[in-house]
Amino acid sequence: MKRLTRIFSAVSAIFCCGLLLSACGKQMKVASVENEFISIDSSLNAIQDSDYIRMLEPIRENMEQQLNIKIGTAPREMTRFRPECELLNWASDALAACARKYYDGEVDMAVVNAGGLRCDWAAGDITFRSVFELMPFDNELVILTMKGTTLIELAENCVMLGGQGVSKEFRVTGLNGQLESVLLSGKPIDPEATYYLATSDYLSGGADGLAALTHFTNRHMTGKKIRDLYIEYISEQKVVEAVIDGRMNLISE
Repeated sequence: MKRLTRIFSAVSAIFCCGLLLSACGKQMKVASVENEFISIDSSLNAIQDSDYIRMLEPIRENMEQQLNIKIGTAPREMTRFRPECELLNWASDALAACARKYYDGEVDMAVVNAGGLRCDWAAGDITFRSVFELMPFDNELVILTMKGTTLIELAENCVMLGGQGVSKEFRVTGLNGQLESVLLSGKPIDPEATYYLATSDYLSGGADGLAALTHFTNRHMTGKKIRDLYIEYISEQKVVEAVIDGRMNLISE
């Protein structure tokens, strides 16, 4: 820290000298340039400000205690894989439930991206830390209004990607990378009907191959962080579990 402060002070002094000289009306040229490579790694530990570290220690210890608080239990391990897994199913069903709680309107389904879940959950205690490790991003819950044609396009995206996380209402069957059928709440999707889908602000921009999500007719920002909603949902439900039920039935022959 002290070394970096000296570097910034030197740069500031050079800058000020340059301003003074230019103010005198003299034209200056750079004669030479020297640089120093500083690795941002454990080698910097030797120049840490020990007083600053001691001041932060109580805050760090309190944060560690908070992160380790148990909020629920997973009866068995929940791992990530495609086209369908228990963790993806739980995440999408939980998001749909949270959306219905906080959105003053109808929510037909939810979608999450497999790449957005950044860890597996072992059987046992689920803590604040577990959720932060699963979703370290500040993604916000959004509700998208879209036509049935867009939901069908979303199903096509999921098949082409080899699976994504969708809530239990959405049933997709694909064969050799092509969409065979898609149902919503057990019924065929009406191409001209209006539907409401819960997802993240990140995915609503078409990220992770879900280009269909950019074809919404309206996007409602809820102001709710998905990670916070998961923490609240687990705290209420206590048990974290899901089953593989064939909602993403992709077949290769």
